[in-house]
Order: sequence, then C-alpha cells, then structure tokens
Amino acid sequence: MSVDAALVQRCLASDPAAARELVERFQTDVLAVCRRLLAHVHDAEDVTQEVFLRVFRSLRTWDNQRPLRPWILSIAVNRCRTWIGRRAKGPELADYLHEAPDQRPTDDSSELVREIRAAVDALRDEYREVFVLFHEHGRSYEEISEVVDRPVGTVKTWLHRARLELLDRLKSRGLVPEEEQPKPQT
Repeated sequence: MSVDAALVQRCLASDPAAARELVERFQTDVLAVCRRLLAHVHDAEDVTQEVFLRVFRSLRTWDNQRPLRPWILSIAVNRCRTWIGRRAKGPELADYLHEAPDQRPTDDSSELVREIRAAVDALRDEYREVFVLFHEHGRSYEEISEVVDRPVGTVKTWLHRARLELLDRLKSRGLVPEEEQPKPQT
C-alpha cells in the first residue's frame, strides 16, 4: 500500500491526526495554486478551505492507483474555475490593495515583472492554469495533465500557446526586442 493510500485509509477511518497530516502535506501547494489563479489572498484562502472540504467528502472516490497530489490539485483548479465564474457574475471588490505588501524590486525589472504578471493574468483560463502549474509550481506535463484532465499533448499545446501570447504581449509593449530579420544579400 502506498503512502498516499495509507493516509487516505486513515482519514476514512476518521483518524484526526491523518486528516491534519493530509491538510498539512498539501495545503501549501493548494493555497499557492489558488492564490495565483484567483489573484486575491482572501479568495484563495476561502477556496483552499472549500478544496479540503471537497477532498474529505470525496476521499472514497479517489483511485488509489494514482498519486494523490494531482487529484487534490485538480479539485483546487476546478474550485478556482467555479469561483472565477461566480465572481464574473457579480461586482468585483476593489479593496484588496491593503493585503499585498509592497514588494517592488529596486531595479528596472519592476516594469517587466508587472507586465509578465499582467500578461499571465490576461491568458485564457486553460493557458494560465497550465502555465502557472508548470512555470510557477514546477509540475510535470503528466501531473498537469491529471490536474486539468486533458491529454499531455493538449497540456503541451496550451503551454506553448501561453508562452507565445506572453512573448507577443511583451514585444508589443517594447519589453522584448523583435527578432531582427536577416538583411537580403546584395
């Protein structure tokens, strides 16, 4: 029996220490994904709590032949999608500014960092999800594939398209030089 399967069995047997262990083991990853996809600290914290409620309600459905982390992260991504959908239907609150500490770099890279964040935030949801999971959380194509429930080829395509869109945006803003075309020989 795998470590994941043993932990799930203990949770299913109502072992409070196992439940605490499961949350502690995956909380950082879930919160990080939620914070990046939702871009609001309080929303991310709320969704993280929802994720773990879902996890505990659904533990019996987990396939113990598969790793637990991608299954939990897929729940997180789905909860974020739902939250974004609900948020889009209602007015957006603008009082989140006090939550973010001022972390401006002291050099000229601050504009580039801001533009990259804005470019990532502007990506289609699917592209942003795979981009964040791959580049910011270091997940493999296979793990991302499980999280977003799409084939590895689709994940690679979305990641490639996300990179192209980011590059185009940065070029259009003058932050990345256009490739020079070779001059014709005369």
